[in-house]
Amino acid sequence: MTVDAIIEHCRAVVAEPLGAVAERWKAAHPGGRAVAVYPVWAPAEVIHAAGMLPLALLGGGTSVELTHADARFQSFVCSIAKSSLELGFQGLVRGVDGFVFSNICDVARNLASIYKRNFPEAFVEYLHLPQNSTSPAVVGYLQGELRRLADAFAQSFGLEVTDAALAKSIETYNTLRARLRALYRLRIEAPEKLSTVELYLALRAATLARPEDTLGWLGDLVAALPGRPTRRQDRMRVVLEGAFCEQPPLGLLEVLEEAGCYVVEDDLLLGWRWFTADVAADGDPFERLAAAYVNQAAPSSTRHEGRQHRSAGLIDKVRRSGADAVVFAPAKFCEPALFDYVLMKQGLERAGIPHLVVEFEEKMWTFERTRNEIETFVESMLFD
Repeated sequence: MTVDAIIEHCRAVVAEPLGAVAERWKAAHPGGRAVAVYPVWAPAEVIHAAGMLPLALLGGGTSVELTHADARFQSFVCSIAKSSLELGFQGLVRGVDGFVFSNICDVARNLASIYKRNFPEAFVEYLHLPQNSTSPAVVGYLQGELRRLADAFAQSFGLEVTDAALAKSIETYNTLRARLRALYRLRIEAPEKLSTVELYLALRAATLARPEDTLGWLGDLVAALPGRPTRRQDRMRVVLEGAFCEQPPLGLLEVLEEAGCYVVEDDLLLGWRWFTADVAADGDPFERLAAAYVNQAAPSSTRHEGRQHRSAGLIDKVRRSGADAVVFAPAKFCEPALFDYVLMKQGLERAGIPHLVVEFEEKMWTFERTRNEIETFVESMLFD
């Protein structure tokens, strides 16, 4: 497949409702189950090892009008929580058998119980991720949580997660993440070869299929991109930060690049490429997965980093990618991103790294004001 053909395939997959993706897969795999995970991170390997289809629950974007969910939340709650619930009311997740939430923020913490109350027939599980990453007990604690999730799958669906199956799933997801890391490295080296919209579509399509069905076209994409005929333009290299949960509309990503930026790093769909290196190959697979979460996870506002300053991971990302500036893009009402912005701003200023703040909502559909802000920022940098 050519690069353009792969991107169009991804665009078509992403346009499908989540429930339709699940039902199509289950039609091809009679008796199969599909489980969707709410951002940022959940162990897709455990779902995969149970023989199920892991999916990303990422809200309704611009495709869903809120008709019921607004009545279940306060007005100051982020859009992804409301539209994720609305998908259930409108039957757009009908083929999905279960949902996994975690304690990334107060909204996500409550969304699990709200989902269960409104859809009692659905499997809903809540994953208690560790709050103290420096405790000697943290790996053992998370290992227990992952085993509890596997036991819940066995009890509800009759699908056991064996150590051998989980070890194989870890190996498969290691391969998937390695190919995603290869795409990100390629974009750093030659951002004109792969736009952020194209990379985002590929990454999001990978969250809507079993990895075995994704590795083939991902490998083709990695192999074909260096030979893609393109011409580098005079743009500013930026890191996009803050959109780790609610996803920005494609139009916003397009405007960011059209206004004069090459996005060379980002935290979009971070949970599906959470580990910065392969999960270890030997030992108890539950323990290995837990240890990887603690010791080799990407920096994130939803993960407690111990004594390290919150800006350290972002500054390292800027240095590693050769970026000139940061575009901080928190979703409206996203408490983890907005709280951390203050600390990250301080760190960026101490390091002499310019930044711009562009707040968004997933249902945002006009971008002219944002375009003007970004163009002004870029011109102030390029022609200073």
